[in-house]
Amino acid sequence: MKTLTTPRRRTQNSARRTTYSTAARGCAELLLGACLAAGGLTHAAAVAAEEGRLIGTGGVTEIEGSAGGGIVPWAVVAGYGTRDQVDATAFYTYLSIKDFRLQSGGLAVGVFDRVELSYALQRLDLGSTVPGRSIEQDVFGAKVKLYGDAVYDQDMPWPQIAAGVQYKKNRDFDLVPRALGAKHDAGTDVYLSATKLYLAGIAGRNVLVNTTLRETEANQLGLLGFGGDLNSRMSPHFEGSAAVFITDRLAAGVEYRSKPNNLSAYREDSFDDVFLAWFPDKHLSITAAWAELGRIADKTNQDGVYLSLQLAY
Repeated sequence: MKTLTTPRRRTQNSARRTTYSTAARGCAELLLGACLAAGGLTHAAAVAAEEGRLIGTGGVTEIEGSAGGGIVPWAVVAGYGTRDQVDATAFYTYLSIKDFRLQSGGLAVGVFDRVELSYALQRLDLGSTVPGRSIEQDVFGAKVKLYGDAVYDQDMPWPQIAAGVQYKKNRDFDLVPRALGAKHDAGTDVYLSATKLYLAGIAGRNVLVNTTLRETEANQLGLLGFGGDLNSRMSPHFEGSAAVFITDRLAAGVEYRSKPNNLSAYREDSFDDVFLAWFPDKHLSITAAWAELGRIADKTNQDGVYLSLQLAY
């Protein structure tokens, strides 16, 4: 099996990375401050919040920091806040597949059930591909609800619709992505999501359906850079989720995410998973999944266990 080698970094690249990392930390600190402030506002409205959106309808946190499923963003806004509340969530996700380990953690703020701001830091341990090394990426997200309400507009045929953006910056572009032929160390995904909750949709149980259309040039979510020798432009890709609430606090579902194929060095496969999400209350959710990610760099058949914890304030 081919093992990638680490190219020599230039001093100026190191300087740029140091400058960028400082800026990224500053942005993350600002978002953390907003989350803490949001927590105070939400605490003051605790009683109202308990009577707000139905449990589980805020989704969990997808691997890039947006509210949704594990790998697909939904049209919902993070947290359970209503039109006069501000919510904050924090999450940590660990994905263990055959040859790699991916960790992701971050924060999100939901403002008046209309706007969502998020930040996630991802770390991919490269295993035997580049022994002892990892790739890190920052993801800054924003989402705006455009139309409808997935829960309360049951008499309307149209779903809740939201538009989102995710700006991604790869901190380790020279480690592997450049060697594979990636063109850029940063990129911006733009997506449109539609989410509908059907109350008592199947055998009296609630059913949630989501579709997302994403424009992206990211290779493996951006962890292997952006663009490549086969394609260096953004292209549209479909993502979808479906979940059934087995009980009011337990949901089971499936997800699918198609991805671009920009690099001739290695073909990129779609992602899919089967998940189980438990919501003991509105402040905690735990998600377990079996994820099949296909080829990652020089390794095929990458599947394994996905675990995620989310706290809501």
